[in-house]
Amino acid sequence: MLDANSIKSKPHYPILDGLRGVAAMIVVLFHICEANSTGPYDQLINHGYLAVDFFFVLSGFVIGYAYDDRWGKLTIGGFFKRRLGRLQPMVIMGMLIGAACFYFGDSHYDEPVRAC
Repeated sequence: MLDANSIKSKPHYPILDGLRGVAAMIVVLFHICEANSTGPYDQLINHGYLAVDFFFVLSGFVIGYAYDDRWGKLTIGGFFKRRLGRLQPMVIMGMLIGAACFYFGDSHYDEPVRAC
């Protein structure tokens, strides 16, 4: 009987996770700064939207690397089932937190956005 420690796995590259995290934070900062700027000349992170492209390319590489040796044994349905099982709990949790913040928060959607 095989246990989890005896199964060979590919090496994990923490630097790729770090780069994806940095790209995600740049996108968040870009959106925060974009909402508070009056134009492209006073925006703190002017081309932060490019981090989305970097994040998606890097994520595609990580997923391709992780599933490289399993494509022959894994069906398309099995792949999507694994991806949904991994991502859907985070989506549901984010939806619940966002709904709670919206419901219990003090919204000011009628007011214009003020620059800092």
